[in-house]
Amino acid sequence: MSAGDKLLFVALGGVGEIGLNCYLYGLGGHWMMVDLGIGFADERLPGAELLLPDIRWIEAQRERLAGLVLTHVHEDHFGAVPYLWHRLRCPVWCTRFAATLLARKCEELRVDPPKPLHMIEPGKPFRVGPFACRLFHVAHSIPEANALGIETPFGRVLHTGDWKLD
Repeated sequence: MSAGDKLLFVALGGVGEIGLNCYLYGLGGHWMMVDLGIGFADERLPGAELLLPDIRWIEAQRERLAGLVLTHVHEDHFGAVPYLWHRLRCPVWCTRFAATLLARKCEELRVDPPKPLHMIEPGKPFRVGPFACRLFHVAHSIPEANALGIETPFGRVLHTGDWKLD
């Protein structure tokens, strides 16, 4: 069985830690990234404030990266985009609210915003390479937080992003 015959999941950050959310789904030799967030340093890293996910692995094969989907605009899910997108140069999909905040953040940091940037409405289908996707609203502490539904030949995947019930 080759890698093209499998559904793959790789976490580049966000597992076993708070922040640095960055996940890859692989199918048919193509990758889709979900979220690209920062982490916040603590006393173990004196002098550091922000942490960025290690994207060298996907950067080395960026021609196979179909795109990046942002689930919501908490820093730990989208905060690394202005710092790392230029190394990936892939299309980005997000809600209008996320696109507005991302543009403002890029302007503050004096970096070019991602292009192309596709604004999508939750509930409406969109495609990222071989992945048929749809965002679904979830309860959280920020507007337009979403889970990502992914249709694959192997079944449906629900990438929850973040959610919170109070």
